[in-house]
Amino acid sequence: MFDNDIKSRILYEDGEVLVYHKPAGIAVQNARIGAMDLESALKNYLSQKSQGKIPYLAVVHRLDQPVEGVLVFGLTPKAAASLSNQISNKTATKKYLAVTDREPAEKSGILEDYLKKESKGNISKVAQAGTKGAKKARLSYKVLKEVEDNRTETGKRILMEIQLETGRHHQIRVQMSNAGMPLLGDRKYNMSDHSGLPLGLCSCQLVFSHPKTGKKMDFSVIPENMAFAGF
Repeated sequence: MFDNDIKSRILYEDGEVLVYHKPAGIAVQNARIGAMDLESALKNYLSQKSQGKIPYLAVVHRLDQPVEGVLVFGLTPKAAASLSNQISNKTATKKYLAVTDREPAEKSGILEDYLKKESKGNISKVAQAGTKGAKKARLSYKVLKEVEDNRTETGKRILMEIQLETGRHHQIRVQMSNAGMPLLGDRKYNMSDHSGLPLGLCSCQLVFSHPKTGKKMDFSVIPENMAFAGF
């Protein structure tokens, strides 16, 4: 559930940027009617600090609702433009941790596919190259650790580090599933999972240049998600 003490999850804040540890289960934007989303919660927080003035807060990248991890928001238009450029140009880098119960044939490797977002169901699928609307997706992975767990079909959980080279809709979840390594707790792409665990995916590190000073900013979080327990 969303932590109402929003300050406790702020990793860094100044006049240009706000870095936040998003919990799993809250939407960054456009939550269903009556449900708080992160953008609204942060604007409320900033409004209280600015004595009721309407604050500026720009969403420059997102995480899926069931995914936890590090997010940065722009607090001025110039900062937002700089951060957006860094993310689109891949000069800002993100590292993910993922949990599966399927061991890959190789301990590390690269997955390259073409993904197409479907018009219904908020899902993406692997498609043939040249398919209308399909975009190239590429990531690298490596196995970090394995633990025993009798809740999973294979009796184990496997922790993997993932680096995205592209940013596609549900990319990690789709590519890992297609490669025979679906993420535990994934209700869209691993329907046969009965472990009862939440989605095993966390954006654990974000590195970017401060939009005003140019200083390297590096933020990491330890996943709170129970899928990561024991690693």
